Amino acid sequence: MATLYITEQGARLEKEYWRFLVTKENQVLTAVPAGRLDHVVLVGQVGVTTPALLTLLDAGVGMSLVSRTGELRGRLSPPTGMNLRLRHKQYERATDPAFCLAIGRQIVGGKLRNYRALARRWARTRPEVPRERIERIDTAVRQAATAPDLNALRGIEGEGTRHYFAVWRRTLKPGLGFDKRTRRPPRDPVNALLSLGYTLLTDNLITACEVVGLDPYDGFFHADKYGRPALALDLMEEFRPLIVDAVVLNIINRRMLTAADFEPGPEGGVYLKREALRTFFQQYSARLNTTVIHPYFRRSMTYQRCFEEQARWLRQVIEGEREEYQPFLTK
Repeated sequence: MATLYITEQGARLEKEYWRFLVTKENQVLTAVPAGRLDHVVLVGQVGVTTPALLTLLDAGVGMSLVSRTGELRGRLSPPTGMNLRLRHKQYERATDPAFCLAIGRQIVGGKLRNYRALARRWARTRPEVPRERIERIDTAVRQAATAPDLNALRGIEGEGTRHYFAVWRRTLKPGLGFDKRTRRPPRDPVNALLSLGYTLLTDNLITACEVVGLDPYDGFFHADKYGRPALALDLMEEFRPLIVDAVVLNIINRRMLTAADFEPGPEGGVYLKREALRTFFQQYSARLNTTVIHPYFRRSMTYQRCFEEQARWLRQVIEGEREEYQPFLTK
């Protein structure tokens, strides 16, 4: 099963028998059997016919609409069984400060431990990596385990992230420029890649939450805000460096994109051109389908399957079947 990314501006997704066609000006650009897809992403000005929408729903295939600037505009998803007992328990847990803090500590701890593992790995082969930054990430890991409340935990997470990106920046080959993490809008090509990747990852975790019956909009660590998928953002934290940061690092260091693949956008932002989008989606999709050994289940599975397993683990904690949440950790 795969995700179909449509980046050709002015193209349209159509249905012909039991397959999807991507067309433009009466020419077929791509034809894909419905049974080979589990998701479709429309980027920018891409249309879709009503028969294609109905076929997506009948086939259980979700669809996401992403702007050219990397913003998730909306989603289409087939109806899923609503487990009211689970949802009620989730909402109840979300009002329990002690439960939220316990989950938050695990989420942030997992993210920071993955930051630390990667930073240490890079330091073994790159003498320019600042060791003091790794020590500060290590300090943040210890502090997260005993944070007194969510506000303190968010401050620790922010500090650890700042030191991680100082290390991550040293691993990038020069050429595209990256000083610090910026968003809304991204101010340089590297941030444009990161922002788009995090949008896609959020969408993946929304789907994982829905598959296991959780409400992706009611979380425990991220503050509730209208329209924010807080639970999906909670679950994506441990995967940020393993999926998006890894993809961006690979694209830049292998010179897959250059400064010519980006263009200025609104409010001083920088965004990817269409061909660059295609390259990014190919690399991102390949990363999702990379097979790894899950650290707790000891089974081989793709990263995309790991998203679902982590969401299911959290569900079991919410329902009281497990004592604590265990984040996905890399070695």
